[in-house]
Amino acid sequence: MPFLIGPVLTAGTLAGRPQPTFPADGGLVLRPWRAGDAPAVYEVFQDPVMHQWHARAADSVAEVTGWIHAWHQAWEGEREAHWAVAGADSGALVGRVALRELRLDDGTAEVAYWTAPAARGRGVAARATAALTHWAFDEAGFHRLELLHAVRNEASCRVATRSGFALEGTKRSAVRQPDGWHDMHLHAQVRAGGDQPGPRTAPPGG
Repeated sequence: MPFLIGPVLTAGTLAGRPQPTFPADGGLVLRPWRAGDAPAVYEVFQDPVMHQWHARAADSVAEVTGWIHAWHQAWEGEREAHWAVAGADSGALVGRVALRELRLDDGTAEVAYWTAPAARGRGVAARATAALTHWAFDEAGFHRLELLHAVRNEASCRVATRSGFALEGTKRSAVRQPDGWHDMHLHAQVRAGGDQPGPRTAPPGG
């Protein structure tokens, strides 16, 4: 039985080209992860704030090196897309943004981010998320991006709002974190003109 609608994005939209590098406002750049980033990521994951809002810890630089390898494989498998956020001039790692839960047929993904402790309070996450959203909609052709954060994580809520993600509601007891189950705010953003029918049938160039 034939489908009545085509996919929003076809297989190969991401994996058919190298993962891009692109700028964000305020002298930032989003780039693919490098093996040499592992020590800096390990240090970030020693921070107590990361332990509060993340289910994962890092026991060694070698473990983080494995994460970076897995992030590269996730791009090639079109499962997830992870970027390092760095200073455009200094090259210093200041954060991470990602698209998770990729569903190419539906053109949807979930945005995630964190900021290195020394870079917090400077708008890094919001600027990086805005740049990633622009790329996802205007370059890759995604239709809808969602963003989830614990209701108690007020800083993450500010990032979502500042980067254009409207609050759509609360998912009750939706995610288990180290201190138990949390209600989660669901934010989302839809591509301008994204309500128009018709699949995107070829990967964008560039």
